[in-house]
Amino acid sequence: MTTIAAPRAGRKEWIGLAVLAMPTLLIAMDMTVLHLAVPSLTADLRPSTAQLLWIMDIYGFLVAGLLITMGTLGDRIGRRKLLLTGAAAFGVASVLAAFSTSAEMLIVTRALLGVAGATLMPSTLSLIRNMFHDAAQRTVAISVWMTCFAVGGALGPLLGGFLLSYFWWGSAFLIGVPVMVVLLVLGPVLLPEHRDEPEHRDEKAGKLDLGSAVLSLVAVLSVVYGLKLIAEDGFGLLPVAFMVLGLAVGVAFVRRQRTLADPLLDLRLFRERTFSASVALLTVGILVMAGSQLFTLQYLQLVHGLSPLVAGLWSLPNAAGLMAGAMTAPALAAKIRPGFVIAGGLVVAAIGLGMLTLVSATAGLGILVTASAIMGAGLGPMAALSTDLIVGAAPPERAGAASAISETGTELGAGLGIAVLGSIGFGVYRSQIADTMPAGVDSDAAHESLGGAVAVAQDLSGKTGDELLTVAREAFTHGLHVTALVGAGVALVLALLATVLLRGVKPGVSGHDEAAEGTPQAGIPDGAATTQTAANAEAVKTETAVGSI
Repeated sequence: MTTIAAPRAGRKEWIGLAVLAMPTLLIAMDMTVLHLAVPSLTADLRPSTAQLLWIMDIYGFLVAGLLITMGTLGDRIGRRKLLLTGAAAFGVASVLAAFSTSAEMLIVTRALLGVAGATLMPSTLSLIRNMFHDAAQRTVAISVWMTCFAVGGALGPLLGGFLLSYFWWGSAFLIGVPVMVVLLVLGPVLLPEHRDEPEHRDEKAGKLDLGSAVLSLVAVLSVVYGLKLIAEDGFGLLPVAFMVLGLAVGVAFVRRQRTLADPLLDLRLFRERTFSASVALLTVGILVMAGSQLFTLQYLQLVHGLSPLVAGLWSLPNAAGLMAGAMTAPALAAKIRPGFVIAGGLVVAAIGLGMLTLVSATAGLGILVTASAIMGAGLGPMAALSTDLIVGAAPPERAGAASAISETGTELGAGLGIAVLGSIGFGVYRSQIADTMPAGVDSDAAHESLGGAVAVAQDLSGKTGDELLTVAREAFTHGLHVTALVGAGVALVLALLATVLLRGVKPGVSGHDEAAEGTPQAGIPDGAATTQTAANAEAVKTETAVGSI
């Protein structure tokens, strides 16, 4: 069989990656930039409690719920076309949100931003898939993409705090407008349209199945909303009902895909062990990350009394660690099997989580910051390489769907982390404070959360308020310790699973499983399988059969 080396990316592709990095950075920032604007926004628009919750949550809900639909839509109509359409919609919706004159208008515009955001996320990652054919270069490109996502999440509160110091709350939304203008100008020049390339074209793709789109939206939204309710109020009938509804609709969605000639989601992707194992590792790894960050950020603000902006500054070492881990992962994976690199990183993350048990209610800021940086450095390779393996294991014409599955796993992992680890930590807090509550203090708010205890303590005078703060901070710190230990245990289990499940992936080759050699990849017709071989640490050439898709 005659083989040819996959072309290596040049200057145009790397500049195109920089263009793709901008919306990625923006989407992550938009998840958090509004948090600091809540007081001024509330004073101006006077939303009800329910309206304020929808203003905060509707964006993330719709992004999570529409990822699969938009990823598959990009595979059908063209990823660049979908990206540029979404960019234009995001820019217009950002202006409308910034100048909203009522709570209802802001809810609607935030919803539009969520729909547009869902088109951007899978499009950026899937375009990387068909811009970088060389496996080693693609790993580096996806690591850069993942780093931008981490940086955006960290910069959101900081940039929001800066803007709110000089401008009105709507300025937080206008950040996205110049970014989208640049993308619309440079995108058509620098970004390829995958449907123009024969090897990336899916000639058999039919119309988008709207029934499947509705089922996927309902399934994901129900699960995410249930997780949010659990994070806020703990386990109860209502959140469990939403979770059960989401799972039931998810089962219906899967059954529908099996009967369709042109399914919204090709379930054959999950037959590839590398793909399914990487999705599981990414989802549970993000669970550990999100759950631990929930407690470390509250520790900075409510135990050490830092302002949100200062707490955001102290959280930057965690983002720096994540960036360092993600960016060193490609070099390591060129020499060491990716499964082993991921496993090693997870062991490092477990060490960082274990260090969190050394902080106390009165001291430990330096330990916490150091531990967070170590934890980020350990989780960076997991996030970057798992994403790379997911995208690399899928055939080129399914890159949009694979990217959407990767990002949906990230969203669900974040929700699960806050709900599961949050429930454990706050359960420990409630148990501890119930036994140590100062005499004469009977407050449900103080019993439910540290934030509630801080608010109650401010209304109490003298010694009683100080005693309440002391016992509440100690109870919260104990909850942080337990959560960190649980997270460390999960990280070690994931390290073992990565070693076992990804042992067949060779160094320097993304998505290739030795155990599957000689067999077609999921979703690829017989005889069109792709074979890949590592050449060296600097340049890894992938060998692709002539006449493949």
